[in-house]
Amino acid sequence: MTDTILVLAEAALSDADVEHVLSLHDGDDVHYRVLVPADTEHDAVLAFVDYLSLGYLRQAWDAVRGKSPDRLKAKSTAGEQLATSVEAFASAGCDVRGEVVDDDPLPQVAEIVADGGAREIVVLTYPHAVEDTFHTDWASKARETFQVPVLHLYLGTSELG
Repeated sequence: MTDTILVLAEAALSDADVEHVLSLHDGDDVHYRVLVPADTEHDAVLAFVDYLSLGYLRQAWDAVRGKSPDRLKAKSTAGEQLATSVEAFASAGCDVRGEVVDDDPLPQVAEIVADGGAREIVVLTYPHAVEDTFHTDWASKARETFQVPVLHLYLGTSELG
């Protein structure tokens, strides 16, 4: 039986991101299941702090002035990010499938893990100053909740979250 690696991605994965994930399972017979949440909720304060901590002043200002995300646009964007990520895994010769999930992906992750559908979870996000510092990010919550290994990587880098 092939083990499933659950990949929770905040944005589209680049070829380099996929290579990092694949290097973790080199030689293993695994299947990848990619989940991309539709960003339908927006916390202006957290977004402001995240952008500010990264030095993205324009985006920080836009976050404060921003409106609630449009649900259809959020789902469409997540679908595009998912397609890019699945294609990157498929191009690397992987057995992969994916789905767009709700803004809070942890209930779907819980269902998958409860059904025995994940050997481990790999979370790929951008750095989030508040969530990462206070361990309220997806990876920290998953570590506390599920009885499977959880790895947190930052998108576009080889850094651990």
